[in-house]
Amino acid sequence: MELEVYKKDGELAGRKVKLSAKVFGIEPNEHAVYLAVKTQQANERQGTAATKTRSLVSGGGKKPWKQKGRGTARSGSSRSPIWRGGGTAHGPQPIDYNHDLPQKVKRLARKSVLSAKVKEEAVKILEDFSIEEAKTREIFQVLKNLGLAEAKTLILLPGYDATVLRASRNIANLKVQIATDASTVELLDCSTLLIMESAITKLEGSLKS
Repeated sequence: MELEVYKKDGELAGRKVKLSAKVFGIEPNEHAVYLAVKTQQANERQGTAATKTRSLVSGGGKKPWKQKGRGTARSGSSRSPIWRGGGTAHGPQPIDYNHDLPQKVKRLARKSVLSAKVKEEAVKILEDFSIEEAKTREIFQVLKNLGLAEAKTLILLPGYDATVLRASRNIANLKVQIATDASTVELLDCSTLLIMESAITKLEGSLKS
């Protein structure tokens, strides 16, 4: 499986790059993708919603009135849920939503999304380039040259590049990520995947096992 390499001016570089069939050519496993997305979204939940039960509300240590003789219902605490200012019955309590997936399932999910993107012709290989200054217009011009100015795009870098990251953060519909750090959700949440040429080797290396 081979894809054309583009230069940042939008022209073809005149060569192709070979993609590993074990990463970009597998049969997508939808259930693995579902599990990976569900796990990531669950792990992002704070789970800090909480209400005070009758045991957490201050006060209420004294019995409001004697047990018998008043002709009213007995009561043991002014912090009962049926009293104004009392505790909440059956309210939410802090909960930990975090759970994990086996590494094999995580890798399978990412490979499934990459393979699906290739089948949809939503992957472009971009020749490695760098910029001297963190100018938004330079990154935007690259997108414009490739016909992606309006498309929701994810750029995968071979490694950390502070200049490119800073120049990209003000562009709507664009996200930049290190190739080996891109999650299943990030890979899914784009219409076009723009992979820098040298990032392919690192991406394949992290997903082949």
